[in-house]
Amino acid sequence: MTVSRETPPPPEAAGVFASRLPLAERFVAILADAGVERGLIGPREVPRLWDRHVLNSAWVVPRVPEGASVADVGSGAGLPGLVWAVARPDLSVTLIEPLLRRTVFLEETVALLGLDNVRVLRARAEEVHETFEIVTARAVAALDKLARWCLPLVAPGGSMLALKGSRAQLEVEEASPTLRRLGARSIVVTSYGDAEIPTTVVEVST
Repeated sequence: MTVSRETPPPPEAAGVFASRLPLAERFVAILADAGVERGLIGPREVPRLWDRHVLNSAWVVPRVPEGASVADVGSGAGLPGLVWAVARPDLSVTLIEPLLRRTVFLEETVALLGLDNVRVLRARAEEVHETFEIVTARAVAALDKLARWCLPLVAPGGSMLALKGSRAQLEVEEASPTLRRLGARSIVVTSYGDAEIPTTVVEVST
């Protein structure tokens, strides 16, 4: 895997990643190079990697409790799971991804970045028989389907943080019966970040 293309970070990135900004820059370079070559990132997304993808994932990091165990379902290129692991070395992050080519990319990226707080698990969410304090997913599926995959992985007292777009509230209304049936105690739509387009998160607590 080569890392050659560079996309300079916006000023806000320093506030999010602090001393680990160089590590975040390395991750963005990997996404812009191997991520594109392997079809995990569209070529047109390269100029928008920081704003649309990395910072969009990172804005949620303050919501994650100190030292939490985290599962990223359908991790794909590592968004948001690898971003969180880079920003927060205190977290224990499991990247759950069923496709081999993606898990190979994730394993190689974890090794290149020297992250010791990440493991890659090649599996479907339904095949995972453990629980986590925080379960997250980004651009994976509609909320009702996502809940059926993610909520069984949430430990008692934990939360699912689903990174969603402008339809988040509508998705909540449509999926509410499924969420309640799966044990949701509270369902809140929250926005994070000071960007022009904030990150909208459906927070489901059990």
